[in-house]
Amino acid sequence: MDTLLFSILPVLHGGLGNLAAYLAAHVLLCLLPAFFIAGAMAALIPKETVTRFLGRNSSKVVSYPAAAAAGSLLAVCSCTIVPLFAGIHKKGAGLGPAVTFLFFAPAANILALVYTGGVIGPDLAIARFVLSLVFGVGIGLIMALLFGAAGAQGMGRAARLFLLVWIALLLAGTLKLGVLTGSWLQFELPVPAAQAWQAGLDQLVPFDAAKGEEGVSVQGVVLIGLLLAIGLSAWRGIENIQNGANRWTGISLALIAVTLLLAALAIRATPTGLRIGLTGKFFGVALALAVLLQIGRRHMSEDELQDWLWESWRFVKQIFPLLVAGVFVVGMVRVLIRPEWIESLAGANTLQGNLAGVAFGVFMYFPTLVEVPIARMFLDLGMHRGPLLAYLMADPELSLQSILIISAIIGRRKAWTYVALVALFSTVAGLTYGAWMDGTPLFVLALGLAGFIAALTALLSLASRRQTASIKGV
Repeated sequence: MDTLLFSILPVLHGGLGNLAAYLAAHVLLCLLPAFFIAGAMAALIPKETVTRFLGRNSSKVVSYPAAAAAGSLLAVCSCTIVPLFAGIHKKGAGLGPAVTFLFFAPAANILALVYTGGVIGPDLAIARFVLSLVFGVGIGLIMALLFGAAGAQGMGRAARLFLLVWIALLLAGTLKLGVLTGSWLQFELPVPAAQAWQAGLDQLVPFDAAKGEEGVSVQGVVLIGLLLAIGLSAWRGIENIQNGANRWTGISLALIAVTLLLAALAIRATPTGLRIGLTGKFFGVALALAVLLQIGRRHMSEDELQDWLWESWRFVKQIFPLLVAGVFVVGMVRVLIRPEWIESLAGANTLQGNLAGVAFGVFMYFPTLVEVPIARMFLDLGMHRGPLLAYLMADPELSLQSILIISAIIGRRKAWTYVALVALFSTVAGLTYGAWMDGTPLFVLALGLAGFIAALTALLSLASRRQTASIKGV
């Protein structure tokens, strides 16, 4: 019994540590704005505006490039993109363009490509962009073919500006630019016990950048506490917002603003206290919040604000519990799976090696851009560049938590079809790029890809005919 307990405790500790690190470092400036953006999309954008560019009746020449272009501007991970995907899908975007947006944004946004090129090499960055674009559109088209989509008023100027400012806040909080991450002003709070507190947290939740372990800071603990306070106040103030705002509504919104500002600070424990850095990110978030306050007060109706808060809260209730469960499970799995196992399987450009790269991307999920230094580590350990690309395409796309969330939005059958397609195309991308790196002529690669596409087209045509026959039979 004692042996079993001692074997289970590290796994549970890994799950709790991963959850704490995620909540402290990524929910606030990434996911929280994403929920509000998704709520604004659902409440404020007329359906006709979405369906004009991304609807099922839109031209494929317009809708799929538009979905990819929109995704390329957002430096977000799979968990953050899901609320945005839910928002545009709810407003009438065709399943195919919505899936292309869901795939392309984490895999090949501008920041991820630049970072990949700088850390690993421009050849891999170019391959990541080209294959993500082609396969993202391909996956979207396949999903539209298999499942179809159910299917002009303009968006008000104030509502449009409100949405754009939220997007600006998201970008200010997530972009890794020196002007945003650097501290413009610094001061120190005399808290002598701060360094001891941080040492205790480091023991509870270790920090190891090489393994993707982010740890939890003193600032992170405060943010987790504020996140709980937001949840409690929102339950009292936003759950019944359609009946009108109350005192708790104002408290929850004030807590959200304070928490976003605190998350944007650079806080570090020192021997004499806490060093507070006012970053460019802090000033950007503060400016965005001030503009949002003015727009909400002066240019938006009470009904619009209530609809926005309700839709945002609905997304939180639908997605956040699954996210917490998924992150916890991922943390436990990471304790059991060792990176060196994947490296030993993926040292050559084989089918097994590329599948190992995809599996590693799913079970060892890292927040956005963290996958790049992890990929660099595996490259240095001897991982072949083919499986490395398969990992880089799968990791931002798939994680246990995002799979759970997508299932809740579009259903299990569609979600697992999407997962299978991402795994398939990521593996093919890795094999193709790896073969090219090994010296295979482009002509041979082109023939192989043509054969793969022909076989896939035949299977899809067969599936489509069977689906049509089944519908007619009903």
